[in-house]
Amino acid sequence: MTRTVLASAKKEVVIGFDQPFCVIGERINPTGRKKLAAEMVAGNFDTVRKDALEQVSAGALVLDVNAGVTAVNPNETEPPLLVATIRIVQSLVNVPISIDSSVPAALKAGLEVAVGRPLVNSVTGEEDRLEAILPLVKKYDVPVIAISNDETGISEDPDVRFAVAKKIVERAIDHGIRPQDVVVDPLVMPIGAMGTAGRQVFTLVRRLREELKVNTCCGASNISFGLPHRHGINAAFLPMAIASGMTSAIMNPCRPQEMEAVRGANVLMGTDRDCMAWIRAYRDYTPAAAAAAPARAAPGEVGGEAAHASAEARASEGGRRRGGREARRARLGS
Repeated sequence: MTRTVLASAKKEVVIGFDQPFCVIGERINPTGRKKLAAEMVAGNFDTVRKDALEQVSAGALVLDVNAGVTAVNPNETEPPLLVATIRIVQSLVNVPISIDSSVPAALKAGLEVAVGRPLVNSVTGEEDRLEAILPLVKKYDVPVIAISNDETGISEDPDVRFAVAKKIVERAIDHGIRPQDVVVDPLVMPIGAMGTAGRQVFTLVRRLREELKVNTCCGASNISFGLPHRHGINAAFLPMAIASGMTSAIMNPCRPQEMEAVRGANVLMGTDRDCMAWIRAYRDYTPAAAAAAPARAAPGEVGGEAAHASAEARASEGGRRRGGREARRARLGS
């Protein structure tokens, strides 16, 4: 079994085919969140603290941390801001982090202060990105998300996206990085713009698992971009992706409908053994309570004991920059 191991100072999380689906909380990201961006620039991390605690409490096993605020020179401004954000998040929660940046200097700065074994988000198939990011991944012995696009952009052909993923895995091996430390993002297209997007990604995920034997990740909310009642689409997509072999997603854990779908898929896939995590999360479930607040992660769920220190998608429309989902959507013209 392919297992990608992440760790904080005190907790280990394993992404794998035989493991519960890994929910990576997306909220600590100023992309598309002007208020959060302004706060971070001003040195105010109150929302960051709130989002960190709420996401882990709701069931996130890993927290994505991005400090990509709009700046004239991100090579100078982003590294110290990312470092400050990482330190705050790590002081509040015990779950591993995903260091999210398109700026190599920021990734390096984040890796220098991160404790445990964080996930790097991300590398693409572009030559300059491969040569900038893979040496950092090797030096710090950390796993990396590999996004299936290159200099030609994002192909609508899943065979092309598979070929890009294969190229990244092979280049990682050339750098001494094990395939289990490459988590491939097959790129989820908006179903409203491409009616075959769901079937494409399910087929592609199966190929990535069976042929490359790698773990996979995606921005779950991409599938519903541009549609009404997005969370209903997301909640339908997630179990289907999990059944196809998807092992993690960057998503909003504070959306109860989507977390219920993930937890239910874990039960049905047999990774929630004896249904214990489901029972702990929902044994006191009532419709009234569910309407008032999201179900909290069960104490027995990996990474789910979240109140040790004391939710719309990175904005729901949001995403990573350049290797980012916001840029991705723009290129797709959605």
